[in-house]
Amino acid sequence: MKTENKIYLIVGVVSVLLLVGSFLIPGEPTMKDDLPWHIEHPAPNSVRVFGLTLGQSNTSDAVKKFKEEGKPSLFKAPSGQLIAEVFFEQVDLAGLRSKIVLTVEVPEAELKGMYERGLRIAATGSGKKITLAPEDITRLHAYPIGSLTYIPGFRVEEEMFLKRFGQPAQRVKEKENGAIHWLYPQNGLDITLSGEDKPLLQYVSPTQFHKLSEPLLTHGEVVAQSAVPAVKP
Repeated sequence: MKTENKIYLIVGVVSVLLLVGSFLIPGEPTMKDDLPWHIEHPAPNSVRVFGLTLGQSNTSDAVKKFKEEGKPSLFKAPSGQLIAEVFFEQVDLAGLRSKIVLTVEVPEAELKGMYERGLRIAATGSGKKITLAPEDITRLHAYPIGSLTYIPGFRVEEEMFLKRFGQPAQRVKEKENGAIHWLYPQNGLDITLSGEDKPLLQYVSPTQFHKLSEPLLTHGEVVAQSAVPAVKP
């Protein structure tokens, strides 16, 4: 192995160990806003994670935080529902490259207009992907973030999540693929664990948590439950 390759490998391993340590070792690191377990509630039933307040911060705020422009897209589900997303492919958080997906709260009428003005439409496994016109990308940056999905650059063991988040209110198993969802309604958090795959951490406002949990409970199976205060929508 070349020397420069060895250096890159060592740096990568050190970055992973630092983030793993931040999960396990008590105490607050300098850049606590970069860590997925640092969830704040600036107001009742609100969630602030990675320095962004869901429902208030917008895509422009995320661009400043993540130091990446992000790739905006509009998706049309088979049901006809339109969803605006922004994908950040290489975000440096806590010294580790991660991926971030934001959904953006755009009024329905505006979403339909963006769809009609779309430049290209491509079929995906779950519907259609629309390339937005430049002027609609600018508009998208002004709307608030509805949800945030964090995909770490490495697989996290269950013990780390338990150490930082505690026991979930429910663990729900998807019947179709066997993935397990750890649900934390008080924090608006859904952690998806699927075998050897990297975990997904999705954050929403606690008052919107039912939009995540109800489909899971309808099509999945509760495999464990604990007593956690309910959040009123």
